[in-house]
Amino acid sequence: MRTGAFLPETRPFQTWDVFTQTRFAGNPLAIVEDADGLSTAQMQTLAREFNLSETIFVQSPEDAAHSAKVRIFFPTDEIPFAGHPTIGCAIWLALKSAPEGDFETRIVLEEQAGLVPVDVSRRAGQIDACFTAPVLPHAPGTGRVPGDDLLAAAVGLTAAQIGFGTHRAGIWRGGPGFLYIPVCDLDALAASQPHRPAWDEAMQMSGMEGAYLYAPGGACDYRARMFAPDGGVPEDPATGSASAILAAQLRACGVLGDGRSQLTLHQGVEMGRPSRIGLEIRVENGALAEVRVSGSAVPVGEGRVALPPR
Repeated sequence: MRTGAFLPETRPFQTWDVFTQTRFAGNPLAIVEDADGLSTAQMQTLAREFNLSETIFVQSPEDAAHSAKVRIFFPTDEIPFAGHPTIGCAIWLALKSAPEGDFETRIVLEEQAGLVPVDVSRRAGQIDACFTAPVLPHAPGTGRVPGDDLLAAAVGLTAAQIGFGTHRAGIWRGGPGFLYIPVCDLDALAASQPHRPAWDEAMQMSGMEGAYLYAPGGACDYRARMFAPDGGVPEDPATGSASAILAAQLRACGVLGDGRSQLTLHQGVEMGRPSRIGLEIRVENGALAEVRVSGSAVPVGEGRVALPPR
């Protein structure tokens, strides 16, 4: 049966796995094309229907010099900036104009948080993208960092398992905001889960949208998990925005000197969706000057989705 025989007005979409080179790993993303004219309510309904951690809607740019205007949604709300939709959408746009062969190009996305330049390349068949964070991570100005006892109760650990070395919990924002909880080792990270009501108390105190837990990584610099159950994301396989904002947490913990630092982050391992995220941080005179996040993506599916009522 032809889809047009029973569907109302539709839009094309694709699904991609991001921060991975392997299908069915990384973080799934829905890309809805030709989104000009869709209302906020329609976009939110579609994001809830896809029920992925994020769905990105691609519109015509307001400035013709840019590649596209995009809006990004959790299943429950719109967010001003997110990393894995930025990487996935930029790679998709770049491949539309360069389906074969090696290339290097810059995609500029108009996001609510600001302009996001993304450098995309393919060399010997390997596709990579790297974006510059539109907002430097900073202290939020509101909220308080919960104590170790409350943090431990919130994620099902003991207070002795919270923190390692010079790493202590912090709250940071760069578009979205996160509560950063360092834990002592990979076993503690694997055992972590939100535990209510302590979780609710900790998140309310911090004023953040999600909690990013990280530990020394062994095979990488840090391994992480991100929980945002009240945003419709019980756990995220790869969180590019939180990875970018991690730069502020690391600077505050005293592990970044002046100059450039290049780190590798792993996330999603405990979910069976391993993700690899590159993080490059430039510090000048003790302050963050630039944060860049890199990764790859692979297409998984495509089709057309019916539009909900306006």
